[in-house]
Amino acid sequence: MTKIPRGTIAIEEAVLNPDGISWMAESATLFNTGADPKKASSHGHTPQLLDIHESRLAKMDAHSVEYMLLSLTSPGAQGEPNREKARKLAADANDWLAAEVAKNPARFGAFAAVSMHNAEDAVFEAQRAVKQLGMFGIMLNDYQVVGEGGDAEGKKYYDAAEFDPFWKAVEELGVPVYLHPRYPQTKDLERGTRYGDRKQILGAAVQFHLDLSMHIYAICSSGVFDRYPGVQVVCGHLGEGIPFNLWRADHWYNKPVKKATRPSKEDYSYYFTHNVSITTSGNFNTAGLKFCIDQIGAERCLYSIDYPYDTIEEAQDWWKGVDLPADQKEAIGRGNAIKLFKLPLEL
Repeated sequence: MTKIPRGTIAIEEAVLNPDGISWMAESATLFNTGADPKKASSHGHTPQLLDIHESRLAKMDAHSVEYMLLSLTSPGAQGEPNREKARKLAADANDWLAAEVAKNPARFGAFAAVSMHNAEDAVFEAQRAVKQLGMFGIMLNDYQVVGEGGDAEGKKYYDAAEFDPFWKAVEELGVPVYLHPRYPQTKDLERGTRYGDRKQILGAAVQFHLDLSMHIYAICSSGVFDRYPGVQVVCGHLGEGIPFNLWRADHWYNKPVKKATRPSKEDYSYYFTHNVSITTSGNFNTAGLKFCIDQIGAERCLYSIDYPYDTIEEAQDWWKGVDLPADQKEAIGRGNAIKLFKLPLEL
């Protein structure tokens, strides 16, 4: 076997199984708000999402990406309001992705998709994916949509007590959970809603981090990490903006009036230095990365691209020019990911 040259390890890299083309097309007009809904039969990135072993791998080789952790693109099972359909969507995607990774395990690993309609379904699929399919983590695309039709559609967030069995299972499995953004559900895009009248802010630049950061704050402050201190969570895009607000968040969270009633024992900075890691996915900001290192430590920062929504070329060109101490650059670029995800790669 040819030895793969050392390079970066990228861990927020999206794929789509052929069965997912129809549900992926539903977000085509959200990605491109100027598109004609009647003509948007597929998402603009569908060809790149479907490809793993051809163009993607060739670009990895050309630009020194050693390894990718692949995950079903957002929203996946989190976008399916029907419980049985969500379970099947996750299971089918995991079977497909495990088979694809098996074709080239030296270059690819995978996150598990799970339905979060309830903890029982999530635990079952997480255990199956990790123990039987050999997946290295779990990918959750923000909140789970539940119920079908109009006002019946609701959301489930994972700071709720009903998900304690899920977090307990995650701790026992010893794999990280990646919290990833998603587009709003249909009813939140109607006229008169905050996004329905402002579709220009949908997506990666603004809406993604606004929505997901709330969920991350909620999980950190819920006491989940006190009950299950071994749980490790990862969030992309330089932590969805949270590291830049940690001082102020802690400043208020630690005031006596808050401290007396808050559900968690510790403040946000504590969990961001013990239970949360961040990645550079789609946020190639050198000054921002250095600030995050100062706030939470280099050991809590990991490299990532966000392919195909951002390009391998742009990410790698940026990373090659980042002026960090050699030990930090090696750790962020590959070492931290190997340790956190227990990847079968040499340090």
